[in-house]
Amino acid sequence: MRLEKATADDIPTLVEFWYALASEMEHYSEFNVLVYDDSSAVPEDGFRRHLERDEFTDYLIEEGDELVGLLTTRIGEHPSREYSNYLSVVNLFITERHRNQGYGSAVISRVKQLARKAGCDHLKVSCEWENDGARRFYDENGFEEKQVTFVQQVE
Repeated sequence: MRLEKATADDIPTLVEFWYALASEMEHYSEFNVLVYDDSSAVPEDGFRRHLERDEFTDYLIEEGDELVGLLTTRIGEHPSREYSNYLSVVNLFITERHRNQGYGSAVISRVKQLARKAGCDHLKVSCEWENDGARRFYDENGFEEKQVTFVQQVE
């Protein structure tokens, strides 16, 4: 399994994988409901801007010549804390037919390597509270629950 940095040529695949991930999150909250009927309706501009930002890196997850999924990371800092430099897993998507085969755990292992290389001292990730599968996955991969995010619609 390898992580290949995405380029502008990969934007259609990034959109497709992101849409699949975002679609799976819709049923957890009304705040996750997408405005696009399918991935072909998603504008590519946001993905293009994302590729241009230094703190974000998009990767395609590959096994041989087969695409297995998507990883997006973001470097950040909390300068006033002892653990101040982090690498955040923004998106982690493994295609359905490749799930439960160890790819997600292999990606987390690689993310740790990337974090060390970037001088980060911890990893961060968030998932939907009711997404028991994701919570179990992150727990099994050494993450601990730290914080809860609240949302409220502004009327």
